[in-house]
Amino acid sequence: MPPLARTHGAQVQEDGTTRFALWAPDCREVTVELVSNALHPLQAQADGWFVGTCECPAGTGYRFVIDGHLRVPDPASQAQLDDVHGFSQVVDHRAYPWRHAEWQGRPWHESVLYELHVGLFGGYAGVEQHLPLLAGLGITAIELMPLAEFPGSRNWGYDGVLPFAPESSYGTPEQLKSLIDSAHGLGLMVFVDVVYNHFGPDGNYLGNYSRDFFRSDVQTPWGAAIDFRRRQVRDYFCENALMWLLDYRVDGLRLDAVHAIGEPDFLVELASRVHAAVEPGRHVHLVLENEDNNARLLQQGFTAQWNDDGHNVLHALLTGEREGYYGDFADDATAKLARCLGEGFIYQGQNSRHGCARGEPSAHLPPTAFVLFLQNHDQVGNRAFGERLIELADEDALRAATALLLLSPMVPLLFMGEEWGARQPFLFFTDHHAELADLVRIGRRNEFADFALYADAEVRETIPDPNAPATFARSQLPENLSSQVEHQNWHALYQQLLDLRHRLIIPRLPGARALKSEVLAEGAVSAQWTLGDRSLLRIDLNLSASNVWVSPPPTSAAVIFVWGVDSAGYQLGTLPARSVAVSLEAAP
Repeated sequence: MPPLARTHGAQVQEDGTTRFALWAPDCREVTVELVSNALHPLQAQADGWFVGTCECPAGTGYRFVIDGHLRVPDPASQAQLDDVHGFSQVVDHRAYPWRHAEWQGRPWHESVLYELHVGLFGGYAGVEQHLPLLAGLGITAIELMPLAEFPGSRNWGYDGVLPFAPESSYGTPEQLKSLIDSAHGLGLMVFVDVVYNHFGPDGNYLGNYSRDFFRSDVQTPWGAAIDFRRRQVRDYFCENALMWLLDYRVDGLRLDAVHAIGEPDFLVELASRVHAAVEPGRHVHLVLENEDNNARLLQQGFTAQWNDDGHNVLHALLTGEREGYYGDFADDATAKLARCLGEGFIYQGQNSRHGCARGEPSAHLPPTAFVLFLQNHDQVGNRAFGERLIELADEDALRAATALLLLSPMVPLLFMGEEWGARQPFLFFTDHHAELADLVRIGRRNEFADFALYADAEVRETIPDPNAPATFARSQLPENLSSQVEHQNWHALYQQLLDLRHRLIIPRLPGARALKSEVLAEGAVSAQWTLGDRSLLRIDLNLSASNVWVSPPPTSAAVIFVWGVDSAGYQLGTLPARSVAVSLEAAP
């Protein structure tokens, strides 16, 4: 395919020159300064643009000089030579020799997502080395936490300030492409988590020369809202999405917290531009994180949404926690789980604990429109001490819930290490310095002031400092997990369940619909789905500490998986405490 045409940033031309463009409506002049100290003035054009072309091959370092004194990186930099404040680098995306250029992706219903943090795997090369193990487990897609260049070398990625530049501490753009290329060779899709709702607090210079990029009249938790009413702003983010999909050939994007984007029609435009740009026959998937549960977006170019409702109610049932947002799910939790399994979202217009209506009807959507998970970076890392679910829940109940996760028709997402039953925490970490480091540390600890366990200020002082290198180190998975029996057993369970999913569930998912979902007793539900070939999938789940009665499966149904269930007792209608039974009945 020809290179993506951009309005923002630096682009190598066919004749070997490079075109530079900066939208800087608040300044008088802009000059390109090369790392060699050569200066090339850009020409002022209409609507605040400064544009020019010069001899500047791929690999050249450059930055912009604003009004003769302010030196800034390119906000559309495609690589950085030295962190967020340093020189940007010209990149020619045509130069990489793709080994699997024929890759067309995979249909969405085949997705088994695995969320990971690239830095904790040792960078792009480290993730690439790990790919065969994930493919062997039954993973079909890796989801990389945000890659946009952030300050320092340790960060979740949600503090990124240069969305077009893959984080340089992880490796080069070529190493990232090699990772993606190798994934495709193993049949793995690659998703990138992108953040279009805010910039991080360190290294974003846009406000110095382009105040119109933001709205002074709308504030978000991260500051002034991005102004998606402006064409230049829309193009900036749409071009970013297209860069990942066309230049890096990733298979999909996970859009972070789109409820914080004030103009939802921008999202519809982005999806439309993406689907118009990719070549025919190629599978590309757009997945939302959307606290508002706007179901309509899932029929306007978006493939699926992270189902936080599903996680939250399962977490409440598994742990008994009810503080914070779990308060919306702890009361009548079993009925809410039944609704999730039968209709997708739990909140479809009902009032939350804040007294505000949340969500839209979702029962008309297929189950594959929802990404289900028991853990992810948010739900683990936003805990004060980053505890994984295995530290909080009964392990038998957790195994039963894992069977629901991996065998239900919703698309499952695993969080790195979950498949080994890892017990290492996943903590919140950053690499800020001086005053900002203090503000982040204090702010992080104060987030938990409303929780009973951390009401005392001295207790909050024990919450790990996000900027300490030890906080990052504690979040790394040990290399010896595979040598320990406990972890081998967890891995074997995931492998067994994913084998069943690939053989018996995935081929039947297109056309699947929820049939019914009912409460058996407190903590126990029974859910049924009609699959695309008219077979009937049934999951009976009991997360409680008591045995419950369940209608036995028909003799024509094959019981494909049980945990904690005696087959003979199940055929008589007994579903023991902390157990699960999954059956599949062929179409009549």
